[in-house]
Amino acid sequence: MTFLRAGCYNIIALLAALERAGAQNDWRGSVLDTMIDSSVSQNSNDTSTFVVGSIVEGRVASIAPFGAFVELAPGKTGLVHISEIANTYVRDIKDYLKENDRVRAKIISVEDGRVALSIKQADPNYRPPRSRADQRAARQSFEDKLARFLKESEERQQDLRRALDSKRGGRGTRASRYSDF
Repeated sequence: MTFLRAGCYNIIALLAALERAGAQNDWRGSVLDTMIDSSVSQNSNDTSTFVVGSIVEGRVASIAPFGAFVELAPGKTGLVHISEIANTYVRDIKDYLKENDRVRAKIISVEDGRVALSIKQADPNYRPPRSRADQRAARQSFEDKLARFLKESEERQQDLRRALDSKRGGRGTRASRYSDF
């Protein structure tokens, strides 16, 4: 019977049904109905139970050239894009993951019933990469930044002067060339 799968959601549903049954003598029927209802709701594409930013565990269901599909719960899968598998360049996903591997992943988005996952962001030591401009700015002192600004500013001024001089006809004008006569 498919509704009697062992899983976290079924156990929670079972415990909730037992609490609701309470002191009733015949609680088996209500527990069985609750488990059937929870199994049906698990197999739907309801992704409201997934919270962006939470860490989940799952099993790699299949591998594609662009990423890996991870089964989070029975009937619910998420995609780990190839760029979210490791901090280094990933040429072949099979070097990092194999089918039926257990993985920890962070939920990075839930849109239109699709769950996007990241294995590298689930690592507690993960730091988002800084852009090159941020890295350069962090290394430079104020004096270095000022010197660079002044140099670039002077180069722009020279380029503008050259452009204006070429439109006027060069360094001198025609009248200045014939002024000796």
